Amino acid sequence: MHASLRRIYWWLIAPAVLLMLVFYIYPLVQVLWISVTDPVPGLGNYMELIERPLIHRIWMTTLRVCVITTAITVLAGYAVAYAMCQVGDRHRTWMMFCVLLTFWLSVLIRAFAWVMLLRTEGIVNSGLQELGLIDGPLRLVRNEFGVIVGMVHFMLPLAVLPIYSNMTGIDTRLISAARGLGASPIGAFTNVYLPLSKPGLIAATILVFVFSLGFFITPALLGGGKVVMISEYIQVSFEETLRWGQATMLSSTLLFSVLLSLALVARFVDLKKVFGAR
Repeated sequence: MHASLRRIYWWLIAPAVLLMLVFYIYPLVQVLWISVTDPVPGLGNYMELIERPLIHRIWMTTLRVCVITTAITVLAGYAVAYAMCQVGDRHRTWMMFCVLLTFWLSVLIRAFAWVMLLRTEGIVNSGLQELGLIDGPLRLVRNEFGVIVGMVHFMLPLAVLPIYSNMTGIDTRLISAARGLGASPIGAFTNVYLPLSKPGLIAATILVFVFSLGFFITPALLGGGKVVMISEYIQVSFEETLRWGQATMLSSTLLFSVLLSLALVARFVDLKKVFGAR
């Protein structure tokens, strides 16, 4: 009976496995194959990672923007999630609605909105000048600042949701017990609440960092060609310079970077517990 049930389970997941093989694994193998065969067979494309200063700069820009974006997003997401856990049900519902509302807006619309807000004649610069805080307009777009602002805005819900989900499972009586034993509010938070919310923090950090590595539209629009990240350079290699070997090499490197990040995190934490698996 046990063997027959196992066969039934395999037959049930067979369509999903087939779809993964056809629409994910096969194209991925093609990308890896092109990266070592175009324009000539070998590892010449991957040698560019070591030899070309331009690729070094692009990778350093990508990593710097992703790390800063992840740090700001996770800190802001933690604050929002913590506030959601402390307010009443009515306010919590409205806060959750505002968080989820961003998923209904196109990333393209949000990027253009930030361009209009942060441009030289935008609301932000006009407001600061009206308040007398600045004498002339600031350059808030076509640089890393604008890219980070747009990416943080997009990534914030991805940080809030896993952190909030983790926080809802924390027994608040533990905080009360710590206070009753003489801990200060800050001590109770740092020694009890913060460690218990660590799985949510780790999950949010992984999600935001991985999404940031491959982000394209927001850096392209808010960076204005001044801040080139790896995904934009892949697009240039595919469509403009037609260097498919280089483009697939960079795509493969991006994939390996994500896998390496997950492997490094897995050495210190149990990813199954972090993402709620049993």
